[in-house]
Amino acid sequence: MCAPTPRNGAARCAAPYVRRSPDVGALVRLYRGETNFDYVDRRKRWYLASALLLLVCLVSIGFKGFNFGIEFSGGTQFMAPKSAGVTLADMRAAAEDAGVEVASTQQAGVGANARYMIKTAALDPDGQEEVSQALAKAAGVSVEEIAVSKVSSSWGGQVTQQALIALAVFLALVTAYLWVRFEQKMAFGALAALAHDVLITAGVYSLVGFEVTPSMVIGMLTILGYSLYDTVVVFDKVQENTRGVLGSSRQTYSEAANLAVNQTLMRSINTTLTSLLPVGALLVVGVYLLGAGTLKELALVLFIGMLVGTYSSLFIATPVLVDLKMIESRYRAQAKRVVAKRSGEEDISSKAARRQAKRAVEAKKARAKRSAAHDDEDAYDERDEAEELVDDHDEPEELDEDEATDRELAGLAPRPGARPERSRRRSGSRGGKRKR
Repeated sequence: MCAPTPRNGAARCAAPYVRRSPDVGALVRLYRGETNFDYVDRRKRWYLASALLLLVCLVSIGFKGFNFGIEFSGGTQFMAPKSAGVTLADMRAAAEDAGVEVASTQQAGVGANARYMIKTAALDPDGQEEVSQALAKAAGVSVEEIAVSKVSSSWGGQVTQQALIALAVFLALVTAYLWVRFEQKMAFGALAALAHDVLITAGVYSLVGFEVTPSMVIGMLTILGYSLYDTVVVFDKVQENTRGVLGSSRQTYSEAANLAVNQTLMRSINTTLTSLLPVGALLVVGVYLLGAGTLKELALVLFIGMLVGTYSSLFIATPVLVDLKMIESRYRAQAKRVVAKRSGEEDISSKAARRQAKRAVEAKKARAKRSAAHDDEDAYDERDEAEELVDDHDEPEELDEDEATDRELAGLAPRPGARPERSRRRSGSRGGKRKR
């Protein structure tokens, strides 16, 4: 809406109201890849946290060791049907009363297919028969319903050997791929992240005392591939952002790498969540609803490995890559150029800001002077108008020529009954008034 100003009556319109959008939230910035979390410069914190966790895991592996299953250590396994009123502790006590050492006990299946699984050390046929009778008596079933299976320790050794060979081939292929696809230092960074994931996952297994089974080994190899996939996604973005960085003075290698991690953060979170949901369902449904104890080892190793793999791809792989890059003198020199340029730009910007502030002060003073001069001119105009009004009021009314002549003649004519003044007439006729 426009309103006249009191100075000159000109219309002045207010600026239209513009509705500003609210500030973008953190979740929206995360979804767009616009976060600015400093992963690389804070890498010492991540290194310290990982070192402490690795230390705990290594101590547990060294002193406590692993709970190897019957497939690796060899032994005898008994399967007894579950009976009403009989618990797993009762079955374990019955086997121990037979004079054998029980390695582990667990329940498999649900409902009518529920079974008790008791694993012991390797037994001879007489020992197997004795334990089978004790379990059948405790469960209230016949001896024929007790299933017995024996696993040699040599089979476990073969499984272990094959798993180690598969791991070595996998690491060799991964190193060659990363070396060709990216570069040497990225391959070393990915291998460091893989070793980090394997040691922590194995350490957690040692801490919680879960049984090491072939399914656990399969899960371990699976999480290596998952961790490598997430690391390759981040490294691909790092390579894109750092292309030509040595010839630029806009940002350092570490800043470009940190930007790549922020840009791929949402992808890593989405991949992790979509992977953990089915694994979590496998862990809950398979163990607590179906009672499949063998799924427990597989689900647990996958769950732990995916979490650790996501952490290592963000907080370990890229910082290690940056440290390896900064060993080279050319990357250190480029970082110094960037810092020197920014310091010079800051000096220039500060000087420009001071000049701009000085010009603003001078412009403000000039506007104040112009405003004062304009006010003085308005005051002078008002005073001149007032004086003209006074002059017009005091001046006599102007007469035309005929009216002025008539008034002059009327003033010279004598009044009725008055004596004529001859002397004045004579003097007036002589051309002027006589001085006295």
